[in-house]
Amino acid sequence: MRISTKSRHAITAMLEIALQDRSVTLSMISDNNGISLSYMEQIFAALRFKGLVKGQRGPGGGYVLGKQAEEISIVDIITSVDEWVEYNFSKPKMVVPPSQALSTQLLWNDLSHQIYDFLGSISLADVMAKGPTYQDLLNEAA
Repeated sequence: MRISTKSRHAITAMLEIALQDRSVTLSMISDNNGISLSYMEQIFAALRFKGLVKGQRGPGGGYVLGKQAEEISIVDIITSVDEWVEYNFSKPKMVVPPSQALSTQLLWNDLSHQIYDFLGSISLADVMAKGPTYQDLLNEAA
């Protein structure tokens, strides 16, 4: 499993929202992270569709978390912006007889599923609590 740039930006943006006590605008996130505003709009359309963020209109408006940080896993964020990940990894693993696959293919397939499960066990709140430890791990995984 590969964590795409889009997924990393989505995780960073969600973390930034989670750390604020108020709504956060896309322009703030864009400026703070050097990500184009139009790219952030694409990411947030997907996050909003999956219910991970909610928009607030009016003065002081912006985005807030759509659920509690404890209820949002890193996999939730990744699969909201990279739907192919959910398609490939959320279904049960297909068991391939060893005679039909190279042992290295089985190894990488199993490793990818373990990474998916590991990231599914980490909530946004966990990342906030661990601080740089998980953030560095996610950046290295890319």
